[in-house]
Amino acid sequence: MHVHVELCVIPIGTDPSLGAYIAACQDELEAAGLTVELHAFGTNVEGEWDAVFAAIRRCHERLHAMGAPRLFTNLKIGTRTDRAQSLDDKVASVQRHRAGE
Repeated sequence: MHVHVELCVIPIGTDPSLGAYIAACQDELEAAGLTVELHAFGTNVEGEWDAVFAAIRRCHERLHAMGAPRLFTNLKIGTRTDRAQSLDDKVASVQRHRAGE
């Protein structure tokens, strides 16, 4: 099943600067061959269900290995069966509506 996920992993008990942890998680997601879009408050991920959730698990394992004793993860998950739709398709649809199409 194809899935869209908004992922935000927050290490707890670490340095307040989280850039190194975010970069490590991005590396795991991209290594899995997923479509990944970093934004200011998380990451959009697109791919097949099993691949996406396996990569999220690897993110957790890697961040713990980097010394994060706790992780708080927020996920938003979207699937649909009526038609194929990419993350780019979703954004383009909103843009068309805004343009009055």
